[in-house]
Amino acid sequence: MTLGTEGYERFVQRFVEVSQGLDFHSVCRDFLQFLPSGRARVLDLGAGVGQNSAALSRLGYAVVAVEPMREFLEAAKDTYTDVDVVWFNDSLPQLAQIKHDTGQFSFVLIDGVWHHLNEVEREQTAGRLSEIIESKGKCAISLRNGQAGMGTRVFPIDVDDTITLLEQYGFKSIFCVRNQASILPNKEQVTWARVVLEKL
Repeated sequence: MTLGTEGYERFVQRFVEVSQGLDFHSVCRDFLQFLPSGRARVLDLGAGVGQNSAALSRLGYAVVAVEPMREFLEAAKDTYTDVDVVWFNDSLPQLAQIKHDTGQFSFVLIDGVWHHLNEVEREQTAGRLSEIIESKGKCAISLRNGQAGMGTRVFPIDVDDTITLLEQYGFKSIFCVRNQASILPNKEQVTWARVVLEKL
């Protein structure tokens, strides 16, 4: 089992149905204003079953999607056959499939992933992000706090600590909202924060 996917194997079909029913423009509405112009390179880290990657591709971006769980990745490929997305079975924090010689990214989306990483893994991920995001590029992260859901490997998140960590690796915070309710039903104990950081 790949790091961070613990628990999801019990609910594959349910996760596929719920996630592919989500609308990118609603879930990521706070991030839309920070999307780059033109056919920029965009990376979706922890792409799940691909709904955000597909939406970004349809907006005209050159999208690379990384997902550690093979079942989710296959569901993404099977569902979104009409989009031009490069799909990788890979995981944080190493991102072994993302090579230095393939170019940096203008925008990186990390939606619902950070809480699956412990403190050491988050710091390692911050280092990798500083390598793969171009100057003035943006990193948009949704931060989940609350009881475990389908995924059982979860760690609490402090928004300020997250921002401070990324600042140590050459980013600055340009947007932050806190304590947003979950868009899913029966998630009263779950709150979200959303931050956008720019690479200096």
